[in-house]
Amino acid sequence: MRIKSVRAWWVRIPIEASRQHRSDFGQVQTFDAAILRIETDDGLVGWGEGKNAAGSAGDYGALVHMLNHEVGPQLVGLHAGDIGVIWEMLYNGVRSGLAVKEGHAMPQISRRGMTVAAISAVDIALWDILGKSLGMPVWRLLGGRKLDRMPAYASGGWASADKVGEQLRGYIAVGGFKALKMRVGAMDGAPHVSAARVRAARAAIGPEVELAVDAHGTYTVADARRFIQMVDDCDLAWFEEPVIADDKPGMAEVRSAGNVPISAGESEATRYAFRDLAMLRAADIFQPDPAFCGGISEAMKIGTIASAFNLRLAPHLWAGAPCFFAGLHICAASPASFTVEYSLGANPMIHDLIEEKVEARDGMMEIPEKPGLGFTISQKFLEAHAQVP
Repeated sequence: MRIKSVRAWWVRIPIEASRQHRSDFGQVQTFDAAILRIETDDGLVGWGEGKNAAGSAGDYGALVHMLNHEVGPQLVGLHAGDIGVIWEMLYNGVRSGLAVKEGHAMPQISRRGMTVAAISAVDIALWDILGKSLGMPVWRLLGGRKLDRMPAYASGGWASADKVGEQLRGYIAVGGFKALKMRVGAMDGAPHVSAARVRAARAAIGPEVELAVDAHGTYTVADARRFIQMVDDCDLAWFEEPVIADDKPGMAEVRSAGNVPISAGESEATRYAFRDLAMLRAADIFQPDPAFCGGISEAMKIGTIASAFNLRLAPHLWAGAPCFFAGLHICAASPASFTVEYSLGANPMIHDLIEEKVEARDGMMEIPEKPGLGFTISQKFLEAHAQVP
């Protein structure tokens, strides 16, 4: 089970105009990701995904180049089952041998960002290979599955105050969701505009459906606190990324300003950043993105930190199929998990890139039973949307 080849593509899939939405990221016209394929000398293939750009769009040329020309060559010849060893080797870089000897991390200078995005893609693909080699789903290798179906929430909600209620009720009709998330923040301008949209949403869906909000880190501390006061009577399930990830003390200040749980983490890489969130009491819910935080291995460690601090885990899964399925296995195996993010925006990177049908039923997502991550890539579709370097 030695690694024979490593190949990454920048996959860009156009979104039809009628299904595009506008947020603080602008008009989302494509869904982009770095998709990675690792093959072993005995013919096993694992698929991974790395992310380095905002939302579902962006440029992936540099990340794909790193995977193909810097990371990939280091992997050839290594045993695909040495997942943890490979993770630390890539993280510590030229000091990896010394780090092994001394028993503590000595990461290379570029220890976050694109480097960890590349590690994430590799890690996800290696778990896929290991599961396939043993004929087991990844969740079993992570310690077992606590549920065969996980509660899911519909993630979307960009419409104006006069239309957001109809939009969210449509989500309920599509998948029977009992929990929803809508966007707020800079896309609306002043906090009172977002607050009006939230009040309209709550009035439309009633008190029985959970409602969360996501500001994508676009508020100042002062405006986030103002917003919390304005929606104090809306019984929000959580307030996601109220301020930028770089201002963890500010996030802690927002958390202490009201009774709304704070969630964060899609912009964070590695367990060390989440340790800091926990120590600062800055968040109630951790939201690592498997394609950015360090893969399945690191997301499980982050879940352990959440459990140790009596916090909860809800991975960020606005992603392509490898990341989304990785998130399903993480949620199934982590004691701290409680919900799965299910995109109600246009997401061809899940629905068209793989052969399986992915859908929520009665607000629940089934956990895959197949070996590995549990999906089959459409190679023809991938090649049709791969960008020429």
